Amino acid sequence: MNRNRWHSVRSELFSNVFGIIAVCILVLLTIASTLAFLSPMDPNKLDVTAKLLPPSASHWFGTDDYGRDYFTRALYGGRVSLMVGFASMILTTGLGTVIGLVSGYFGGWIDNLLMRLLEVFQSIPSFLVMLLLSVFLSPSVGNIIVIIALLMWMNIARIVRAETLSLKTREYVLYARASGQNSFGIIAKHILPNLVPVIIVGATNNIAFAILMESSLSFLGFGVQPPNATWGSMLNNAQSYVIQSPSLAVFPGLLILLTVLSFNILGDILRVGFEPKLGRK
Repeated sequence: MNRNRWHSVRSELFSNVFGIIAVCILVLLTIASTLAFLSPMDPNKLDVTAKLLPPSASHWFGTDDYGRDYFTRALYGGRVSLMVGFASMILTTGLGTVIGLVSGYFGGWIDNLLMRLLEVFQSIPSFLVMLLLSVFLSPSVGNIIVIIALLMWMNIARIVRAETLSLKTREYVLYARASGQNSFGIIAKHILPNLVPVIIVGATNNIAFAILMESSLSFLGFGVQPPNATWGSMLNNAQSYVIQSPSLAVFPGLLILLTVLSFNILGDILRVGFEPKLGRK
């Protein structure tokens, strides 16, 4: 069954032009950001004599208001933005999966307690909480990752719980219980493996959301502090020069758009691939 699911995902991906493009974009951006150190330009080197230069052969994205090479800063900014997205996704997925599994499998007062906790977190405006925490905590990549993760686990926990409620009534799970297997063994052998498709789809969507949240925080000045760059902080700095040098806003904005859109497209393809009946007539 799992093999058929993965075969369906591969078929769906390679038959979808937008899916292939999305994967190529994500791979290209990840590799380029990872290898940013190979750029001959220093992302933080100031050169007031070369400020606000338009894109050219020597400066592919032009230069900013301090004369720094904008392409190199975009590469280093992408490294931070993608790292925040992936790291937040890992923490969010792990926390949400554990809570959803425990809540759905054991039920009773544990389920009630965890679901009430989930509802409390969901009732709080996430972005407002992130702004408040960012003000009181020192602005660093680690703190941003933790803040985003703590406020993003609810959706995947709810999805995992719903799927666990369905899986624990399956015959093979009931047989495992009747044969004397302990609960954690049943979860590890019979339930968790069948949750992998749901978790993967949720994790893909969480990456896109985390990148957007980090960009929003950096745009408002609560994210990674200067001189280090992220795509959001680059957009923030470009506000004063939108008319004079619109490319300062276009390039980081386009990178955020392409990254988030690619992850969303990939998430939709994974959802259809893992649940082919929902995507095909």
